[in-house]
Amino acid sequence: MDNVNQFQQLATAYATEVGTKLLAVILFWIVGRWLINFVCRMLQRVMERQKVDPTLMRYIGNFVAVTLNIVLVVAILGYCGIQTTTFAALVAGIGIAIGAAWGGLLSNLAAGIFLVVLHPFKVGDFITAGGVTGTVKEIGLFVTSINTPDNVLTMVGNAKVFGDNIQNFTANEYRRVELKCQLNGSADHVAAMQLLREKLALVPNVLATPAVEVEILDFTLVGPVLAVRPFCHNDHYWQVYFDGNRTIREALAAGGFPAPMPAQMVLVQNQQ
Repeated sequence: MDNVNQFQQLATAYATEVGTKLLAVILFWIVGRWLINFVCRMLQRVMERQKVDPTLMRYIGNFVAVTLNIVLVVAILGYCGIQTTTFAALVAGIGIAIGAAWGGLLSNLAAGIFLVVLHPFKVGDFITAGGVTGTVKEIGLFVTSINTPDNVLTMVGNAKVFGDNIQNFTANEYRRVELKCQLNGSADHVAAMQLLREKLALVPNVLATPAVEVEILDFTLVGPVLAVRPFCHNDHYWQVYFDGNRTIREALAAGGFPAPMPAQMVLVQNQQ
């Protein structure tokens, strides 16, 4: 009977100790997570007051959040009696295994740092990088998030972005819209060019300076091909593109210019 009572006392003491530690771990986790979120919010407010670039701000916020979460986990494990040195060795071993399996992980991290430091683009810019064209949503630790014009969020590895050509369409104040116009071979190309310059200048959001460019680009069997090039802000590119094509069609039709038609000359030779 004494042995049973002793066993019950040991079980009760062990359950009490485990329960106390479990409650403490839960409490530490909740408080720790709250403190981490509080620190991240305060850091974000400080950087906003200092007018830090949004790209750099998100990058630093992600790095601080990940670091503090690792510290919290190590602290909880140490409280539970788990050797943190063993845990650190385990983490290092896992890191080596991950690095061997995904050799590009560290290169993506390094490329992300260079993207933030060299600043070839920022969040909100419209770019082409890594074979993807769209608006930059976020420059993360390992990937850059780009929202394409057809509203598809695409993740591109930072190493691919940094190692490839980068086109930043937002960096300059304006860009040129590339349009073409096929004329009939019998059409008065000088009058057509002057008409298109006047009509394209009236399209909404087309800039007065630089002026609309209309010149002969090429020659085909149908007739000359005109290069029609209005200038606009990047935000209005597609509106000017589509409105410009419509204006070309309507202006030439209203001006009485003949429609471009493929023509062939047939020679008939009578054989005696």
